[in-house]
Amino acid sequence: MMMNKQERLENRLQPKIAAFREERQTLILSTLSADGYPHISYAPFVRLADGYYILISEIAEHTQNLLMNPNLSFMLLEDEQGAKQIFARHRLTYKANAAVIDRESDTWAQAIPALEARFGEIITNLSGLSDFRLFRIEPQTGRYVRGFGKAYTVNGNDDIDFVHLEKGHQPIKEEAE
Repeated sequence: MMMNKQERLENRLQPKIAAFREERQTLILSTLSADGYPHISYAPFVRLADGYYILISEIAEHTQNLLMNPNLSFMLLEDEQGAKQIFARHRLTYKANAAVIDRESDTWAQAIPALEARFGEIITNLSGLSDFRLFRIEPQTGRYVRGFGKAYTVNGNDDIDFVHLEKGHQPIKEEAE
């Protein structure tokens, strides 16, 4: 059976996206304040089958923002020191929705141990504090960038929807005098 261009692209990129995601430990979060200003922050995460999970305090501004407005965007970003080109760091960004997970739920009982396995005893301590909330972040649409001219639109399951930049960057044309 012959694969089409889309299938070949997905087969090549999905493992790269998965490996990139696993190398990251934090999400860079962008939430909106009550007065409409964007707020940027970060949170350690674990990814399970149904989304990304973060454990954050109600004292933090990003938690208050998410409790008021569940819409956000987040980014996984290549470290500066590991980047071949600082202007083209690898990144995975998403528009997403957040939902608070009840402490008595099966989801809490799965996500907290997964966070503990990834980050250790700090999760045991923080999850025992009343001001810490567990959120599931469900990615909707996003973009995976591997460098200049290598940007791909992805869905919440990291499936490649289509090649975003086929044309690439264009030089400025000098105007004739």
